[in-house]
Amino acid sequence: SLLDVKSMGIEVVDGHRLYEDECGRLSVDELKPSFLIFSSGFQRKPMTMFLKRLGDFLGALLGLIVLAPLYGLIALAIRFDSPGPVFYRQTRVGHHGYPFVLLKFRSMRADAEADGVQWATADDQRITKLGRWLRTLRLDELPQLYNVVKGEMSLVGPRPERPHFVRDLQKDIPYYDLRHTVRPGITGWAQICFRYAGSLEDSLMKLQYDLYYVKNLSLWLDVRILFRTVRVVLCGEGAR
Repeated sequence: SLLDVKSMGIEVVDGHRLYEDECGRLSVDELKPSFLIFSSGFQRKPMTMFLKRLGDFLGALLGLIVLAPLYGLIALAIRFDSPGPVFYRQTRVGHHGYPFVLLKFRSMRADAEADGVQWATADDQRITKLGRWLRTLRLDELPQLYNVVKGEMSLVGPRPERPHFVRDLQKDIPYYDLRHTVRPGITGWAQICFRYAGSLEDSLMKLQYDLYYVKNLSLWLDVRILFRTVRVVLCGEGAR
Protein backbone atom coordinates (compact mmCIF):
# COMPACT_ATOMS: atom_id res chain seq x y z
CA SER A 1 0.00 0.00 0.00
CA LEU A 2 0.97 3.64 -0.20
CA LEU A 3 1.40 3.65 3.58
CA ASP A 4 3.92 0.82 3.30
CA VAL A 5 5.78 2.73 0.60
CA LYS A 6 5.85 5.85 2.77
CA SER A 7 7.11 3.86 5.76
CA MET A 8 10.08 2.81 3.60
CA GLY A 9 11.16 6.45 3.36
CA ILE A 10 9.78 7.05 -0.13
CA GLU A 11 7.93 10.33 -0.60
CA VAL A 12 4.27 9.99 -1.52
CA VAL A 13 2.50 12.99 -3.06
CA ASP A 14 -1.05 13.60 -4.23
CA GLY A 15 -2.19 14.52 -7.73
CA HIS A 16 -2.07 18.27 -7.05
CA ARG A 17 1.56 18.15 -5.95
CA LEU A 18 2.59 15.86 -8.83
CA TYR A 19 0.96 18.10 -11.43
CA GLU A 20 2.51 21.19 -9.85
CA ASP A 21 6.02 19.72 -9.69
CA GLU A 22 5.96 18.28 -13.21
CA CYS A 23 4.19 21.11 -15.05
CA GLY A 24 5.15 24.19 -13.04
CA ARG A 25 1.54 25.28 -12.75
CA LEU A 26 -1.63 24.61 -10.73
CA SER A 27 -4.63 22.94 -12.32
CA VAL A 28 -7.53 25.34 -11.85
CA ASP A 29 -10.07 22.62 -12.65
CA GLU A 30 -8.90 20.52 -9.70
CA LEU A 31 -8.45 23.30 -7.13
CA LYS A 32 -10.64 23.33 -4.05
CA PRO A 33 -10.83 25.90 -1.22
CA SER A 34 -9.44 23.31 1.22
CA PHE A 35 -6.29 22.96 -0.90
CA LEU A 36 -5.78 26.71 -0.97
CA ILE A 37 -6.16 26.93 2.80
CA PHE A 38 -4.31 23.86 4.05
CA SER A 39 -1.59 23.27 1.44
CA SER A 40 1.90 24.62 1.98
CA GLY A 41 2.30 27.92 0.18
CA PHE A 42 0.09 30.95 -0.40
CA GLN A 43 1.84 32.51 2.61
CA ARG A 44 3.29 36.03 2.76
CA LYS A 45 6.20 36.12 5.18
CA PRO A 46 6.66 39.76 6.28
CA MET A 47 10.46 39.67 5.91
CA THR A 48 10.24 38.14 2.43
CA MET A 49 7.76 40.78 1.28
CA PHE A 50 9.86 43.58 2.84
CA LEU A 51 13.01 42.40 1.07
CA LYS A 52 11.11 41.93 -2.18
CA ARG A 53 9.78 45.49 -2.03
CA LEU A 54 13.21 46.86 -1.08
CA GLY A 55 14.81 45.01 -3.99
CA ASP A 56 12.08 46.25 -6.33
CA PHE A 57 12.54 49.88 -5.28
CA LEU A 58 16.33 49.92 -5.42
CA GLY A 59 16.51 47.85 -8.61
CA ALA A 60 13.93 49.95 -10.44
CA LEU A 61 15.46 53.24 -9.27
CA LEU A 62 18.91 52.12 -10.41
CA GLY A 63 17.43 50.97 -13.72
CA LEU A 64 15.78 54.33 -14.34
CA ILE A 65 19.09 56.13 -13.74
CA VAL A 66 21.36 53.78 -15.69
CA LEU A 67 18.98 53.35 -18.63
CA ALA A 68 18.14 57.06 -19.00
CA PRO A 69 20.23 57.42 -22.21
CA LEU A 70 18.47 54.36 -23.70
CA TYR A 71 15.11 55.91 -22.84
CA GLY A 72 16.09 58.99 -24.85
CA LEU A 73 17.18 56.94 -27.88
CA ILE A 74 13.99 54.89 -27.86
CA ALA A 75 11.87 58.04 -27.55
CA LEU A 76 13.57 59.58 -30.59
CA ALA A 77 13.20 56.35 -32.57
CA ILE A 78 9.46 56.20 -31.82
CA ARG A 79 9.04 59.81 -32.94
CA PHE A 80 10.69 59.06 -36.28
CA ASP A 81 9.00 55.68 -36.76
CA SER A 82 5.32 56.64 -36.57
CA PRO A 83 3.08 59.56 -35.60
CA GLY A 84 1.78 59.61 -32.06
CA PRO A 85 2.97 59.90 -28.46
CA VAL A 86 6.15 58.26 -27.16
CA PHE A 87 4.50 56.74 -24.11
CA TYR A 88 1.38 54.64 -23.95
CA ARG A 89 -0.71 54.96 -20.79
CA GLN A 90 -3.30 52.37 -19.97
CA THR A 91 -5.39 51.51 -16.91
CA ARG A 92 -4.61 48.08 -15.50
CA VAL A 93 -5.83 46.10 -12.49
CA GLY A 94 -3.21 45.88 -9.75
CA HIS A 95 -2.68 44.63 -6.20
CA HIS A 96 -5.96 43.74 -4.45
CA GLY A 97 -7.83 44.73 -7.60
CA TYR A 98 -7.02 48.44 -7.42
CA PRO A 99 -6.58 50.15 -10.81
CA PHE A 100 -3.43 52.04 -11.75
CA VAL A 101 -2.00 53.67 -14.88
CA LEU A 102 0.64 51.49 -16.53
CA LEU A 103 3.36 53.07 -18.68
CA LYS A 104 4.87 51.58 -21.82
CA PHE A 105 6.78 52.80 -24.83
CA ARG A 106 4.21 52.94 -27.62
CA SER A 107 4.64 49.94 -29.90
CA MET A 108 1.37 50.15 -31.86
CA ARG A 109 -0.19 52.67 -34.20
CA ALA A 110 -1.76 55.63 -32.41
CA ASP A 111 -5.21 54.53 -33.68
CA ALA A 112 -4.74 50.88 -32.67
CA GLU A 113 -7.94 50.79 -30.64
CA ALA A 114 -10.15 52.87 -32.90
CA ASP A 115 -12.36 49.78 -33.34
CA GLY A 116 -12.47 49.00 -29.61
CA VAL A 117 -10.52 46.88 -27.12
CA GLN A 118 -8.89 43.80 -28.65
CA TRP A 119 -6.65 40.97 -27.51
CA ALA A 120 -3.00 41.56 -28.40
CA THR A 121 -1.32 38.77 -30.35
CA ALA A 122 2.28 38.02 -31.28
CA ASP A 123 1.65 38.83 -34.98
CA ASP A 124 -0.70 41.76 -34.33
CA GLN A 125 -0.89 43.94 -37.46
CA ARG A 126 -1.35 47.06 -35.33
CA ILE A 127 2.26 46.82 -34.13
CA THR A 128 4.69 49.21 -35.81
CA LYS A 129 8.01 48.07 -37.29
CA LEU A 130 9.95 49.60 -34.42
CA GLY A 131 7.33 48.35 -31.98
CA ARG A 132 7.88 44.76 -33.06
CA TRP A 133 11.58 45.11 -32.31
CA LEU A 134 10.86 46.77 -28.96
CA ARG A 135 8.49 43.96 -28.02
CA THR A 136 10.92 41.23 -29.05
CA LEU A 137 13.53 42.69 -26.70
CA ARG A 138 10.84 43.74 -24.19
CA LEU A 139 12.15 47.28 -24.24
CA ASP A 140 8.58 48.58 -24.46
CA GLU A 141 8.14 47.54 -20.82
CA LEU A 142 11.03 49.66 -19.47
CA PRO A 143 8.88 52.66 -18.42
CA GLN A 144 7.17 50.35 -15.94
CA LEU A 145 10.24 50.73 -13.74
CA TYR A 146 8.52 53.99 -12.75
CA ASN A 147 5.43 51.98 -11.74
CA VAL A 148 7.70 49.76 -9.64
CA VAL A 149 9.28 52.73 -7.85
CA LYS A 150 5.79 54.04 -7.05
CA GLY A 151 4.85 50.70 -5.52
CA GLU A 152 2.17 49.90 -8.10
CA MET A 153 4.15 47.01 -9.58
CA SER A 154 6.97 44.61 -8.77
CA LEU A 155 9.84 43.52 -10.97
CA VAL A 156 8.38 40.00 -10.85
CA GLY A 157 4.72 39.04 -10.60
CA PRO A 158 1.63 38.24 -12.70
CA ARG A 159 1.24 40.64 -15.61
CA PRO A 160 -1.54 43.19 -14.96
CA GLU A 161 -4.57 43.01 -17.24
CA ARG A 162 -7.03 45.65 -18.38
CA PRO A 163 -10.26 46.07 -16.38
CA HIS A 164 -12.34 45.12 -19.43
CA PHE A 165 -10.60 41.76 -19.73
CA VAL A 166 -10.49 41.18 -15.98
CA ARG A 167 -14.27 41.53 -15.68
CA ASP A 168 -14.79 38.94 -18.41
CA LEU A 169 -12.14 36.53 -17.12
CA GLN A 170 -13.45 36.70 -13.56
CA LYS A 171 -16.79 35.38 -14.82
CA ASP A 172 -15.31 32.49 -16.79
CA ILE A 173 -12.23 31.39 -14.83
CA PRO A 174 -12.41 30.24 -11.20
CA TYR A 175 -9.89 31.66 -8.72
CA TYR A 176 -8.87 34.36 -11.19
CA ASP A 177 -8.74 37.00 -8.44
CA LEU A 178 -5.96 35.10 -6.66
CA ARG A 179 -3.48 36.62 -9.09
CA HIS A 180 -4.30 40.02 -7.57
CA THR A 181 -3.13 38.98 -4.09
CA VAL A 182 0.42 40.03 -5.06
CA ARG A 183 1.71 43.08 -6.92
CA PRO A 184 1.71 42.67 -10.71
CA GLY A 185 5.12 42.42 -12.35
CA ILE A 186 7.08 43.56 -15.37
CA THR A 187 7.94 39.92 -15.95
CA GLY A 188 6.58 36.75 -14.41
CA TRP A 189 6.48 32.96 -14.31
CA ALA A 190 3.70 32.85 -16.92
CA GLN A 191 5.62 35.16 -19.25
CA ILE A 192 8.67 32.89 -19.42
CA CYS A 193 6.66 29.66 -19.59
CA PHE A 194 3.85 30.48 -22.02
CA ARG A 195 3.00 32.50 -25.10
CA TYR A 196 0.73 35.49 -25.61
CA ALA A 197 -2.72 35.09 -24.10
CA GLY A 198 -4.94 35.83 -27.08
CA SER A 199 -8.00 33.86 -25.99
CA LEU A 200 -9.93 32.59 -22.97
CA GLU A 201 -8.11 29.25 -23.19
CA ASP A 202 -4.72 30.97 -23.21
CA SER A 203 -5.73 33.13 -20.25
CA LEU A 204 -6.75 30.02 -18.32
CA MET A 205 -3.35 28.45 -18.99
CA LYS A 206 -1.49 31.61 -17.97
CA LEU A 207 -3.53 31.81 -14.78
CA GLN A 208 -2.33 28.33 -13.84
CA TYR A 209 1.27 29.54 -14.12
CA ASP A 210 0.38 32.71 -12.19
CA LEU A 211 -1.13 30.63 -9.38
CA TYR A 212 2.05 28.56 -9.21
CA TYR A 213 3.96 31.79 -8.63
CA VAL A 214 1.46 33.10 -6.07
CA LYS A 215 1.62 29.81 -4.17
CA ASN A 216 5.41 29.50 -4.23
CA LEU A 217 6.43 33.17 -4.08
CA SER A 218 9.99 33.55 -2.78
CA LEU A 219 13.04 35.69 -3.39
CA TRP A 220 14.80 32.71 -4.97
CA LEU A 221 11.93 32.17 -7.42
CA ASP A 222 12.08 35.86 -8.34
CA VAL A 223 15.81 35.58 -9.07
CA ARG A 224 15.19 32.50 -11.25
CA ILE A 225 12.50 34.33 -13.20
CA LEU A 226 14.69 37.41 -13.74
CA PHE A 227 17.57 35.31 -15.06
CA ARG A 228 15.28 33.29 -17.31
CA THR A 229 13.73 36.52 -18.59
CA VAL A 230 17.17 37.73 -19.64
CA ARG A 231 17.78 34.42 -21.41
CA VAL A 232 14.40 34.60 -23.16
CA VAL A 233 15.14 38.13 -24.39
CA LEU A 234 18.69 37.38 -25.55
CA CYS A 235 17.76 34.11 -27.25
CA GLY A 236 14.45 35.34 -28.64
CA GLU A 237 12.58 32.38 -27.20
CA GLY A 238 9.55 31.98 -24.96
CA ALA A 239 6.53 34.20 -24.53
CA ARG A 240 5.57 37.26 -22.61
